[in-house]
Parts: sequence; C-alpha cells; structure tokens
Amino acid sequence: MNSQINSEILQKLSAIVGDSYVFTDIETRNHYGHDETEDYVFPPGVVIKPGTPEEIAAILKLANQHLIPVTAIGGRTGLSGGALSIYEGIGLAMDRFNKILDIDEQNLQVTVEPAVITQVLRESVAEKGLFYPPDPSSQGSCWIGGNVAENAGGARAVKYGVTKDYVLNLEVVLANGEIIWTGANTLKNSTGYNLTQLMVGSEGTLGIITKIVMKLLPKNSHNVLMLVPFYKANEACEAVSAIFRAGVMPSALEFMERDAIDWSLKFVEGLSVEVAENIEAHLLIEVDGNYPDILFQEAEKIMAVVEQFEIDEVLFADTEDQKNALWKMRRSVAEAVKSNSIYKEEDTVVPRYELARLLAGIKSIGNKYGFQSVCYGHAGDGNLHVNIVKGTMSDAAWNTEVTKGIREIFELTVSLKGTLSGEHGIGYVQKNYMDIAFNPTQLQLMKGIKTIFDPNGILNPGKIFPDN
Repeated sequence: MNSQINSEILQKLSAIVGDSYVFTDIETRNHYGHDETEDYVFPPGVVIKPGTPEEIAAILKLANQHLIPVTAIGGRTGLSGGALSIYEGIGLAMDRFNKILDIDEQNLQVTVEPAVITQVLRESVAEKGLFYPPDPSSQGSCWIGGNVAENAGGARAVKYGVTKDYVLNLEVVLANGEIIWTGANTLKNSTGYNLTQLMVGSEGTLGIITKIVMKLLPKNSHNVLMLVPFYKANEACEAVSAIFRAGVMPSALEFMERDAIDWSLKFVEGLSVEVAENIEAHLLIEVDGNYPDILFQEAEKIMAVVEQFEIDEVLFADTEDQKNALWKMRRSVAEAVKSNSIYKEEDTVVPRYELARLLAGIKSIGNKYGFQSVCYGHAGDGNLHVNIVKGTMSDAAWNTEVTKGIREIFELTVSLKGTLSGEHGIGYVQKNYMDIAFNPTQLQLMKGIKTIFDPNGILNPGKIFPDN
C-alpha cells in the first residue's frame, strides 16, 4: 500500500475539492491524527475536507487507483482508535457534512449528514415533539456518523436500543467511487441481504457514509430519576437483574463504583452529592413515560427491590437541575479518570445477570497484574466500562503486564457469554484480542466481506482484524 502523498496526488486532490480544503501542515494533520483513545497520535499524510458525495467518490477513485489508504475522520471522540490514520495516507475529514437535511414529522424520520453532533440532532427533533433515544456520554461532541460507524449506544439503550435500531437507510460511497443507497426508508424490509445493518458498526472499513435516514419516536413527557447507594458493589450488580425480574423496564440503569463518583465530583465544579463512608457503588436509575402515576408505581417497585440489599438513603431528583447534575456526574466519569492519569478503557459486555461475576473477576485480575481499575457503565444492558489507570505503574509494567491483564479480562468476559465491545467498537486497540471472541472461520468470513467491498484494502486499514 502506498502511504506517500506526492505532489501529483496533491494536485489532483486540490482539483477535486479546491486548494482551501487540502491541508498538509503538521498542525492540522496532528489535529486530525488523534481521538480520545489513550495518547495515540497517527497524523494522516494529508487532510482533505470534501463537501459532496461526488467529491468523496472522486477521492476514493484516485486513492483506489494509487492504492492510497483512506481513513474517515469524524468528531474524534472515539475510544477504540477507529479514526486513527495508522498508515498515514488520506485523512478524510467529514466536517462539512454537518446538516440536518429533513425532519419528516409525518413518518417520524430524520435524514441527516454524518457530521451533525448527536446532541444537536436530539434537541432538533425534540423541538418537534420527537425523540432520538441513543445518547452516548460524548453526545455533546460526538457525530452521528461516528455513532453509526461504531454502533454507539448510551444510557438509554437498555430500553430503547442502540444506533443500529434506528438506522433505516444509508447513502454510502464505496471504495471504487460508486455511490449507493443500502436500503429503503421503511420500517420493515426483508428484501435481499441487509446492507444497511452490515454497514452499521463497520468502522469505516466498508464505505464512507454520507447520508443517514433514521427513525424517531414520540417524545415522552415525564421521567423519575433516583440514585441508589450500595454498601457492596456486588449487590449493586445483583440488583440490576432483580429490577427487571420484578417487571420494571427502566429507561436507564447505570452502575458507578465508588472511585467513579469520587473522581467525577472532584472533576466537575459545582456538583454536590453526599456519599456515606463504606458505600462501594451506586445505581442511577430512570423510568420514563407519559403518565406520572405509572412512573411512581414503577419507582415503588424498584424501591421494593433495592431495599432487599444493603443500601443507604436513596436520592430522588426533585428538579430538572438536580437531574441534570446527576447525569453530568455520570457522563463525566471518563473525563475525570483521564484528568488523573493515562488510562486504557475497555468496553466489556455480558448478560446482565453476570455483572457481579465480571466485576469481581476484573478486580481479581487487577490485583494479579498490579493495576487499578475504575468501573462504571450501562448496567441495565450488561455493558461495563473498565478504566485501567496507569497511575504510578512503570512504563514496562504498563506495556506488558496490563496487556496480559486485558486479555484475561476479555477471556473472562467471553466465558460469561459476553463479548469484547458493547458500543465503542474494535478499531485499533482491541483488534489483537479478536481471537478470543471469534474462531478462524468467523474471522475469515468477516475478512471476505471486507474484500468484496474493498478489494484493495484502502478503507481504514489496520482496524478490526488481528495483526498477521
């Protein structure tokens, strides 16, 4: 593969998009050469900012002809290195694809370009009484295109599902420059292979997404939010399954161990939550709907469940400001950890009843290899984020012992009928653990699909598949 960008290629790229959208300076290349994955920086050889699908098609035809790697770069909030230009080449910055094209109030659908910020999309449809549920913690900065590429989730996935459950149709530019639509703007579609869902979660390795058609829901008018402190972290995990068995479907059910809350409270100014001594974990639980009486009945059911465990006083959020503060605390955990230390974030997911065993195993593995972990996540759907903190560990231990520990964490996860990632994707940092989740036949099938879409392997190389 040719990662070098010579003057002739630069001239041709400028002819496609214009000189003002071609960047070769190191500052711009570094800016588009990192995301939120640890401290990695992989600058592309050149950054291009196309403005139309046709311009992307021309860029990919040129790259395919000259075997130049192309990496689509979005909001750079990813945690698996999916947007890193591992082999330099062309960094395809999608910044100009930032419009909400149509909100179809009659059919409850929205057509959007990939660089629209997720929170902007959610707020725009909410103004029309509509609801787009997926809400990643980085929703204020992440882009909807990246959410589709990684099949992002969020706190409300437990009730409403993840990004894939809302994507109806995609406009995609293939590696050879062809522009296709993958499906239809219909709620049901059993016509041929499901190319739309194949593209969701493909991490930019099968095509470049330029338009997204998504379904919406009617917006709920009420919610109840409570913070439940547990004296034992394993009991907080056990309570998760018990709540569902009691017949309640929360709209969010989040787990935070003690360090996660303590670090967030220090990191975010103005937050105040009293945490009693010896509390090991909290559950942040929300129920939503249109009828307050029903929500209070569900809250009472939840209280009846959690009171079977050792808990401290439950905090019910009385105002919107208090609700926002609790959510800010939860959504700030990753930033709080990062502000304290270099860290690796793993995105484990298991059947929710196995959460207690997963958490205990992670702590045991950390003790074995000498690292601290801060755990939190979407407990309602079994998705536990594991932040492994470098702290005072030596570089040697960080680069060797932690890698062994991560492999054991993933082996434990798979043994509990789980898998490597619930919502962050595999990208660059998890690819060498794929053999834990998949056998050679499964991996070969995936590589075969990649080859059909991208015979020359120019699209986001160095991602998903283990190094040979």
